[in-house]
Parts: sequence; C-alpha cells; structure tokens
Amino acid sequence: MEGLDKTDRRILTLLQQNARLTIQEIGQQINLSKTPVHERIKRLEREGVIDRYVTILDKKKLGNLLIVFCQVTLDRQTRDAFADFETAVRVLPDVLECNRVSGTFDYLIKIVSRDMETYNYFYQEQLSVIPGTLHISSFFVMADVKNSTVIPIE
Repeated sequence: MEGLDKTDRRILTLLQQNARLTIQEIGQQINLSKTPVHERIKRLEREGVIDRYVTILDKKKLGNLLIVFCQVTLDRQTRDAFADFETAVRVLPDVLECNRVSGTFDYLIKIVSRDMETYNYFYQEQLSVIPGTLHISSFFVMADVKNSTVIPIE
C-alpha cells in the first residue's frame, strides 16, 4: 500500500463499504471538499488501485444458490499445464474465483450453481474435461459464516 496516505485509505474503505456514496458524502465523512475527493478517486482509478465497481447480489433472494469450493490437481505441474488450465477456467461463468495455491493440490476454485443437478453437469461436462485435470474434490457450503469483499487497509 505504498503511495497511499491516510486520506486515500479512508476513501477506499468508504467506497468498499458502499460504492454508491457520492463524492460529497465521502467528503463530509472525511472532512474534505468535493474537488480533492474527486481528484483522489480519479487518481486511484488511474493507478489501478480501484479496479472496478460492482453490485453484490443476495444469493438467497436469487434462489439460495449452491456455492461449491473445488480443490483441483493437475496431472503435471508445468508452466504450460498451468497456463492451459487457467485459460480454460477463465471462460467458465460458474467460476467465481480460481486461485493457484501451494500445498497438496494446485487450484482452489469457488463455483456458484443453481442446484446439485446443475453443479453435477458443470462438474462432468465443463470442469473435469479440462485437459490435464487429474483430481477434483468438491466441498459444498452449508452456511455463510462471513462473506465480505472489504479488504482492510486502515
């Protein structure tokens, strides 16, 4: 977080909590006028600190969607095998997150699915058929204990 001062951090914290805050509302909360707040936000966007603005949906109101974490092991741990797998996973809309990890498997993937039948289709027809996939272990979320997108920066 080099290059971020206390004011930048406060702005980022507020935007993470509610990206719909107006520049005036942010300014009121941090005791700064609209122009410097606007200039700081634009700079943070230009520098890529603010990547994008999104809307977070309530899974329960959409039908209590099934969330699945998968541990994926590839048959080879080479640069090309990783690149091929990552290219294939990036285009799958059911995949919310995919992280290459250290340890006893290669990837931890977070998947959203309408129900078990839909997940089973995804598993058999899309995930397990990616070339180089050796083993997949699926873990089904039973309860959201904490689900946040806010990165602590203060």
